[in-house]
Amino acid sequence: MLTAAMIILGACNSSSTKTDIELADHSSNRESTTVVRADAPNDDTIIEQEEVTSESTEINQTNNQEETASRTGEISNKEEYLQKLSDAKAETDQLKETDSSTYALKKVANDKWEIWDELLNEIYGVLQEQLSQDEMDRLRVEQRDWIKYRDETALEASQKFKGGTQEHLEYVMVLARLTEERCYELVEDYMG
Repeated sequence: MLTAAMIILGACNSSSTKTDIELADHSSNRESTTVVRADAPNDDTIIEQEEVTSESTEINQTNNQEETASRTGEISNKEEYLQKLSDAKAETDQLKETDSSTYALKKVANDKWEIWDELLNEIYGVLQEQLSQDEMDRLRVEQRDWIKYRDETALEASQKFKGGTQEHLEYVMVLARLTEERCYELVEDYMG
């Protein structure tokens, strides 16, 4: 294109005034403007090419990016926490007892429960920011009922070992399992 412009300009008669020719290329949402200036006195040709982005194109691209970020933000929040749950699951699965003593078993069970409980609290905090007031009020009532259910279920399970060394171990293992399940429920059912 540059060569063609030079040939055309060379064929034209020289004049003492400047001539500007603008050609616009509208591909890929950008406006490319080529300005050709011919200076007659020496019959030299000076060619400049500038790439100009129109304001409306920039505004449209910015709006589209914000809309996409907003939509993906909702999706990525859920995806982010599903990944965190997966990571926590892998972490808790790797926790091993150093020996078979009740103390070692209790330590691992407590560590697992702490990991899931911390993640549950984090998820709940994110939902407080994400949900409407009415949705959050309903979730708060549901969460209180779930905590009561979790504690009663863990206590009931531990009663089969009442007075034994494994009573507390069973209690904490059930707390950890139910808390893990609740984390997945909250992310899958409430996060957008």
